[in-house]
Amino acid sequence: MKGTVGELGEFGLIRELTSRLTTTPAVRLGPGDDAAVVAAPDRRVVASTDVLLEGRHFRRDWSTAYDVGRKAAAQNLADIAAMGAVPTAILLGLVVPAELPATWPTELMDGIRDECQVAGAAVVGGDVVRGETITVAITALGDLRNHEPVTRSGAQPGDIVAVTGWLGWSAAGLAVLARGFRSPRAFVEAHRRPEPPYHAGPAAAGLGATAMTDVSDGLIADLGHIAEASKVRIDLHTAAIDVPTQMSDIGQAVGVDPLQWVLTGGEDHAIVATFPPDVKLPARWKVIGEVVSPSALPQVTVDGAPWDKAGGWDHFGELEPGDQHGAGPHGPHGAAL
Repeated sequence: MKGTVGELGEFGLIRELTSRLTTTPAVRLGPGDDAAVVAAPDRRVVASTDVLLEGRHFRRDWSTAYDVGRKAAAQNLADIAAMGAVPTAILLGLVVPAELPATWPTELMDGIRDECQVAGAAVVGGDVVRGETITVAITALGDLRNHEPVTRSGAQPGDIVAVTGWLGWSAAGLAVLARGFRSPRAFVEAHRRPEPPYHAGPAAAGLGATAMTDVSDGLIADLGHIAEASKVRIDLHTAAIDVPTQMSDIGQAVGVDPLQWVLTGGEDHAIVATFPPDVKLPARWKVIGEVVSPSALPQVTVDGAPWDKAGGWDHFGELEPGDQHGAGPHGPHGAAL
């Protein structure tokens, strides 16, 4: 496709974007009307929204439009899975400059569509607006399929803490990119296109998970939300946490303890949950800690001690090391309301 978004025009852009979409049985009425209609057999709809801003959450010299689309969809669909729900649909709000090449938003849509297919969802509508900075706003929907939602507030003393998915890979990939390199490729790709274990959320609900979240802002930070909501202390055992050899090699090369990435690096969108101690977990889950009664304030400790190093992400806090380029280690995922 040649030309710019401005030359294509609003309705031409909408035609190009919607022509690339696929559907699912849950979509009763897709793009083209005033609103979409999505089946909700459970009679409850799980919803989440997130925003990615160019320069703050992604860089076009580091990620293709397709990468940004995969990432934007993944971080929202992971939120749905982390509630124990099955993703069903996505709505897209897109702000782009008129001079942007028309191929960029169409490749973005290809990425969003393909990530939706991985999760079993579909893009059902949205809006496009002209603006100075590329902004990608996603709203994701899901269905609980007769399960109760798994919230952050149900963890009980005696529960085990288990995780499935990658930890620290995106942060290690960002460290590589920030130094002008493009390899090891697996870690760079983990930063560009996270791979949430969507199936694990609903499966965990079926296994009796008492609390659950995806790791968007860092393992300690996100488990901290569970600890606070559940009024418990969560203790992580570093001996149970795997640090891949290649990640250790990257850490040695850039002067960072790789455990820092594992414990505080976000954007991997692994699923972490608490379970009753007698549950039999599938092999994909790794037990990494336990829930105990708080001796003081609810918190997350590491090997029995408070974590006293920097970590986690706060969009309104100070910029972290590596964020001077406008794309911090876990910038894309804002705090949920």
